[in-house]
Amino acid sequence: MQALFCNFIDTTMNAHIKIHKGSLLIVDDLMDNIKLLMHFLAEEGFKVLIARDGEQGIRTAQYAKPDLILLDVMMPGMDGFEACRHLKNEEETKDIPIIFMSALTDTIDKVKGFQSGAADYITKPFQHDEVLARVNTHLNIVRLQQQLQKRNMELQAFATTVAHDLKNPLSGIIGLIDILDDKFTEDCLIDADSVENLQMVSQSARQMLDLISALLLLAGVSSASEVILLPLDMPEIIKTVVHRIEHTRKEFQGVIEYPADLPLAVGYAPWVEEIWINYLINGLKYGGCPPHLKISACVQSDNYIKFSVKDNGDGLSPEDQKKLFIPFARLNKDTTGHGLGLSIVQQIVEKLNGKAGVESQLGDGCLFYFTLPIFHETDFL
Repeated sequence: MQALFCNFIDTTMNAHIKIHKGSLLIVDDLMDNIKLLMHFLAEEGFKVLIARDGEQGIRTAQYAKPDLILLDVMMPGMDGFEACRHLKNEEETKDIPIIFMSALTDTIDKVKGFQSGAADYITKPFQHDEVLARVNTHLNIVRLQQQLQKRNMELQAFATTVAHDLKNPLSGIIGLIDILDDKFTEDCLIDADSVENLQMVSQSARQMLDLISALLLLAGVSSASEVILLPLDMPEIIKTVVHRIEHTRKEFQGVIEYPADLPLAVGYAPWVEEIWINYLINGLKYGGCPPHLKISACVQSDNYIKFSVKDNGDGLSPEDQKKLFIPFARLNKDTTGHGLGLSIVQQIVEKLNGKAGVESQLGDGCLFYFTLPIFHETDFL
C-alpha cells in the first residue's frame, strides 16, 4: 500500500514537471503576436523572452544569449533586416540562429532575409505546428554543432597531449643515435653497412619528429581564436629561418637569395617563420638541381604585401597545383614527407588575414606566395 502511494506521488509530481527545451527571444512590435507565440511556446516547454523593437532585441540578445531568436521583419525604427545584420556582426550573438517572422511572401524579401544572416523564415498568420517544427529543427542543429565542437576540442586536446608525450622521448632517441653514430664512426667499431643502417634509423626518427612538430603546430594554429598582429622585421625573420634550415640547404646544395630590405607587414613572427621554413624546404627539395631560390616582396593595391619564393624547378600543371594545399596530399609517392607543410601554411596565413597560393607554368618553376596586411602606423597609435 505504501509503495503504491509513493508511485502515485511520483506520477502526480512528474505530470507537472516541464522539460526546459531552450530559451527563445521573440522580437515583435505587436503585442498580439507576442502573446500568441508566447502562450503556446511556453506550453511546449520553452523559456520565452520578449522585446518590442530591434534595438531592445539586440540588447536582450547580448545580455540573455537565447538559444534562438524569432525576429519580426516589419517594425518601426530598426527593422528586422537591420537588427539581424547587427546581431550577426557581433561576436557574442553571431552564432544564435534567427528565424524571420513576416507577412511578406515575395522571394526577394526572403532572399534579403537569408542574405542578412537569417537561418529560416515563417510567414504570418502563424501555424503552430510549423513554428514548432522550425524552432525544434534549428535548436537541434545548434545542439549538434555544439556537441561536434566539444568532441573536436576533446580529440584535439588528446592528439596534442599524445604528440607532446611522443616528442620528448623521440628527441632523446635521436640524440642517442647521433652519439652512437659518432662513436662507431670514429672508433671504426662497426662496418660501413651498419653505419648506413644507423643513419637510416636516425633519418626515420627525424621524420617522425618533424611530423609530430607539424601536428603540434597545426593544433596550435587551429585552436587560436585571436592573434595579435604586430610589425614584422621580415629580413631578420628570413635570416633566422635560413640559419635553421642550413643543414637542408647543404644537403641539396641549394642557393637562397633574399633582399636586405623588405616592405613592413604585420603578423605573428613565430608563425611567419614556419611559413618561410615550409616554403624554403619545399623549394630545396623539389626545385632545380641544384635548387636556386629567390625571395621577393611587392606591395599590392589592396594594402597587402605579397611575399614569395621562386624556384628553378620544372613547374607544376594546373591539376597538381590544386592538390598542393590539401592536408596529407603528396604529388609524388616516392618523395619523403608527411604532406602537412603547405596545408599548415594556408591555415596560418588565413589566421593572419592573408592568402597563400602558388603560381606556376610547366618548365618555368614555381612561385609560392603568401600575403600579409601592410603596416600602418596609425593602427598602433
